[in-house]
Amino acid sequence: MSEIPAELRYAASHEWAKVEGGVATVGISDHAQDAMGDLVYVELPEVGQVVAAGDETGVVESVKAASDIYSPVSGEIVEINEALEDEPELVNNVPYEGGWLFKVQLTDEGELDNLLTADQYQAQIDSE
Repeated sequence: MSEIPAELRYAASHEWAKVEGGVATVGISDHAQDAMGDLVYVELPEVGQVVAAGDETGVVESVKAASDIYSPVSGEIVEINEALEDEPELVNNVPYEGGWLFKVQLTDEGELDNLLTADQYQAQIDSE
């Protein structure tokens, strides 16, 4: 069973968002990293890049496959997790802590209402 923290919001494409002070920290869910297997490479967006919710922002590659990463919210990328350059396995080991991907300064916090709650995300996983 995958870990699905209740305080986070989730995109149908398996990214999570945690908002603090108008900035969303974004990563991929425990379920997504588990399905991908051991990550060997993470391509992140550029700091300063402006993204819209649903925009492709990067790629995660595992020994099995490559998968696009999408921003669950709109705004400006204000930070990336540079540790992933040398340690992409952080996404596998601690997807909700040290394995985060990037941070977005939100332009519209109302977009969070378009994301799934933990219960809704669990229901999506169960139906896949």
